[in-house]
Amino acid sequence: MNCLELQRKSDKLRLRLMQLIHDGKTGHTGGDLSVLNVLTVLYNRILRVDSSNPKMPSRDRFVLSKGHCAEALYCVLADKGFISEEELAAYGKYHAHLGGHPDVSIPGVEICSGALGHGLSVGVGMALAAKMSKADYKTFVVMGDGEQAEGSIYEAAMAANKYHLDNLVAIIDRNGLQISGSTEDVMPLENIHDRWTAFGWDVKQMNGDDINNIVDTMESIDYTCHQPHLLISHSTKGLGVSFMENVAKWHHGVPTEEQYQQAMRELKKEG
Repeated sequence: MNCLELQRKSDKLRLRLMQLIHDGKTGHTGGDLSVLNVLTVLYNRILRVDSSNPKMPSRDRFVLSKGHCAEALYCVLADKGFISEEELAAYGKYHAHLGGHPDVSIPGVEICSGALGHGLSVGVGMALAAKMSKADYKTFVVMGDGEQAEGSIYEAAMAANKYHLDNLVAIIDRNGLQISGSTEDVMPLENIHDRWTAFGWDVKQMNGDDINNIVDTMESIDYTCHQPHLLISHSTKGLGVSFMENVAKWHHGVPTEEQYQQAMRELKKEG
């Protein structure tokens, strides 16, 4: 897909995401909206995956370490044909297959995620396995910025550098907010760029609200540099909905009927 097609896809998925959360009466709305552009680009331009063969050995691996943003991933997986629209529509209902965090019973999902701080360690193992078996698949891990307070992330960062995992791409959804407020008030993260550079990673900044910049940044990665890669995706929590943007309480929240109608109007106008 070209960038215009990707933007239209993301706009469409944003509407489906809001409907999913409203109808299911559950969801981490703010982070879903901030990470959706990145997921759209990954699944429609970057990742080598096949919904007709979810476990093909040569597939690229994707780990949503911030597993609480499962709703965004489910919308993308349904759009790609990994799960049915009927299954997606059942989200939040009694005995639904899709839960509040991804699990491996769902086609296209590599690990049960949501225990924050675990995803990068698993991604390091996947990338190392590819190196050891001389396989050419790549591993991508999306983390939250609040998640950066977890110490296990930095153990994984050191290991990735030691084993020169240039087939590993970690992405931080840097929206600046977590469940209890600003990341810089809860546990200051800056300077993220210098910290990860010091760990031996190839670090790039990108605008997670801009499809063109996401594409340009992801396609500029040098997979022969003998360094693991970190993309700091500067994004807006609640992107596209005026009363949700940059508001910490929308880390998790279900819109009222009135809020839902307003959100849909704004998203349709934006699209």
